[in-house]
Amino acid sequence: MAHLRSRRRRALVMPVGLALIASLGFLPAGSASAAPADVPAAVSADGPKLSYVVNTKGGHSTAKSVKKAIAEAGGTVVIAYDQIGVIVVHSQNPDFGKTIRKVRGVASAGATRTQPMAAQTTTDIKAEQPLSAKEAKAATAKASDDQDALEPLQWDLPAIKADQAHKKSLGSSKVTVGVIDTGVDDTHPDLAPNFDRGASVSCVGGTPDTADGAWRPGPGESDHGTHVAGTIAAAKNGTGVTGVAPGVKVSGIKVSQPDGFFYTEAVVCGFVWAAEHGVDVTNNSYYTDPWLFNCEDDPDQKALADAVTRATRYAEGKGVVNVAAAGNSDMDLAADELTDGSSPNDTTPGERVIDPDKCLDIPSQVPGVVTVSATGAKNLKASYSNYGLGVVDVAAPGGDRTAYQTPEAPAVNGLILSTLPGGGFGYKGGTSMASPHAAGVAALIKSTHPYASPWLVKTLLNVQADATSCTNPYDIDGDGTVDAVCEGGKNKNGFYGAGTVDALDAVRR
Repeated sequence: MAHLRSRRRRALVMPVGLALIASLGFLPAGSASAAPADVPAAVSADGPKLSYVVNTKGGHSTAKSVKKAIAEAGGTVVIAYDQIGVIVVHSQNPDFGKTIRKVRGVASAGATRTQPMAAQTTTDIKAEQPLSAKEAKAATAKASDDQDALEPLQWDLPAIKADQAHKKSLGSSKVTVGVIDTGVDDTHPDLAPNFDRGASVSCVGGTPDTADGAWRPGPGESDHGTHVAGTIAAAKNGTGVTGVAPGVKVSGIKVSQPDGFFYTEAVVCGFVWAAEHGVDVTNNSYYTDPWLFNCEDDPDQKALADAVTRATRYAEGKGVVNVAAAGNSDMDLAADELTDGSSPNDTTPGERVIDPDKCLDIPSQVPGVVTVSATGAKNLKASYSNYGLGVVDVAAPGGDRTAYQTPEAPAVNGLILSTLPGGGFGYKGGTSMASPHAAGVAALIKSTHPYASPWLVKTLLNVQADATSCTNPYDIDGDGTVDAVCEGGKNKNGFYGAGTVDALDAVRR
């Protein structure tokens, strides 16, 4: 299954243990403006160079005193997002985190990675399944007059009634979906007509870079973001594929390192950028490295969750609907405990047992973010998709092994067909592919109701979803063993949340 590392989650009701994390970012301006606590007169600078986020209390006066303390503790401010009280810092002081957390005015602080900062090298990305010339020719021959050439292969569009929705509306060009991801190739013929350059940026490293093309994936970098963008808004132009909302705009907000890691400082930059550049919906098909779950009892991990929470809340306050993938580990995210054997993934991971109510997968578990599970061509939970009652909000097509869920002809592949850099097309599968379907439907809702608040868009997304009953027993590979247990009723359950997103209802007034 071609996907980046496991991606995922959130709940409408905030666990009590997370209340502090969610509340830190929006204290009244001017409060808690005490001077910093004493820091060592001389600090070590012979440790590995690491990146940190420092989350402040109060307003600008507090931030000013904290910045002074950062310098005294051997840190260099890279950028300060004073609007949310998050400061990105580099330091070679091995005790920087421990020191700065003692400073008055600091709510939390932590290293965003466990490996030293260094020049990044590209790594091989597992290849997608390319579209063959034979398949393309066969699809083109079967396309009707109102279909793009490859649309007959897109079983996912009728699965959410997008094909019917397009007869009523393609979506509004005044709506922009920001693809916070690995970069978007805006030169692709199916993406160029709908690309919003003014809302595009590279946030790699935590600072916005608006140089022309900075938002594109570099040579050898992942094609993930370009595939996601096509699912959302590939133009309906007679050729190629069709997006869920082919009349809306799409922007590229690049947040991944060349080696594919999504670090906190870049993710924070991405959400703040979206908030301040007219983005209406963001799609987030990733988790924030290096921790699959960020536990509140670990000072570093707590700081990362705090920073991303502030950024998503700020974006939503500016009118942005944030949509995220539930993840590809076939985990029950509503379980009492889970085993995480993949963290930290930038050095040497170890096995740990975590409580998912107290350990956040960010941004998908952040309160307010729409969490999307994946279905296959038979409208069953995809074999890899995470799930969880009260965690998953809605479901959408993400694809599955063709042997598990075979699509109806003329479609031939159980994965999702979309755009690839350089004008190409290919299949991918994962909740990374499900989330953009939901983001596209959210964009159609926003197009139909241009003055709708994020709360109303999310409410309509849930209310309009087609209720999908639990699949029990769930034996997706047919080997006689139950692979997962779905809890809940038809209108709300762990596999499908409120149901499968509905593009046709989204364009009805």
